[in-house]
Amino acid sequence: MLSKNFSLGVAIIIIVLAIFYIESNKSEQPVRKRAENIAVTKVVDTEVSTSSTSLVPQIGVNLKKVTQKIDDRRKILEEKALKYPPAIEIIPGGKFINTDSFSLKQFIGKKVILVDFWTYSCINCLRTLPYLNSWYSKYKDKGFIIVGVHTPEFDFEKDYNNVVKATKDLGVEYPVVQDNDYATWSAYQNRYWPHEYLIDIDGYIVDDHIGEGGYADTETAIQKALDERVTVLGLDKLDQIPVVTPSGVVAVDSSRVGSPEMYFGSARNEYLGSGTIGTIGFQALDIPNDLEINKIYLGGNWNFQRQFAQNKSANAEIDLKYNSKSVYFVGSSDEGVNVTIYLDGKRVKNINVKDNKLYNIINGTDYGVHIVKMIVDKPGLRAFTFTFG
Repeated sequence: MLSKNFSLGVAIIIIVLAIFYIESNKSEQPVRKRAENIAVTKVVDTEVSTSSTSLVPQIGVNLKKVTQKIDDRRKILEEKALKYPPAIEIIPGGKFINTDSFSLKQFIGKKVILVDFWTYSCINCLRTLPYLNSWYSKYKDKGFIIVGVHTPEFDFEKDYNNVVKATKDLGVEYPVVQDNDYATWSAYQNRYWPHEYLIDIDGYIVDDHIGEGGYADTETAIQKALDERVTVLGLDKLDQIPVVTPSGVVAVDSSRVGSPEMYFGSARNEYLGSGTIGTIGFQALDIPNDLEINKIYLGGNWNFQRQFAQNKSANAEIDLKYNSKSVYFVGSSDEGVNVTIYLDGKRVKNINVKDNKLYNIINGTDYGVHIVKMIVDKPGLRAFTFTFG
């Protein structure tokens, strides 16, 4: 009997230790970060902790007035909570550029924040950069910060060194954080490049804008949010800064752009005019005499992958009949290839395509229907997409 009881006791101890071991391992497993709302809901979060000098009674200050100010702020926060969505924290995991790592929560109660979702090969994003750079330069010393959330469209835009080089080449000086896994993008339920979210001092999204345009309205909203910040923190009133168009802006009449973005890769090449749409692998292609508008035609030997098509023969050709003014091309190559560009049958320039980026291949003077031809001197070009302006 003793033997049996002893065996039973040992078994129980083993079971308990096993359960303890399993539970201990569970606790050590990484916990997935969830989206966190960061808007303040109590007056103490802003006035007392970050701007106490404007509320704590000093000599000669009427306590009743201070109490009324707190009540007024409480009502404002309650109204904001009903009117505006709360800002969402950056999901950790991405590398930072132009700054050490930070969280948006660090700035709530201190600064006005503009979160800009972008990616560096997107022409729509690039055309907003002169405005973003201008706003950052004008307001960064007045309690304003821009956070560029770089959510990549193509795999090469996930590379940290590529993004660092792009921000430098494009003159981006404000903080940028990589969002390679679309974590922050998903937390904001975002769907567009570019998309700006303006976050006020209390952590509420008081304005947002999708795509290009509306720049004067966005800057006016920034100024309004900065004026509120001054009031909350008890600072000196800001000098009026005129809303002006910055230098380096490329004017686009979107109503006259009659060609959509077109992809080469098999995952999205529905505008492919020659070859088999949606197929991965090698295709030997010819270009017909008559081109249909808004169709990409390829000549020569091409290898199709999900995100791009790569020429495997010298003097490969790309033809496109489009309706717009300017044409942009996202491409790259390992060793560099020379591409000769023809517009309506006339040679206009040569470009060397090597870096993973967007190239301006046609800088037109007026909108209309034209034909662009690209002759690639040797194998190796990776063609991703055409965009227009």
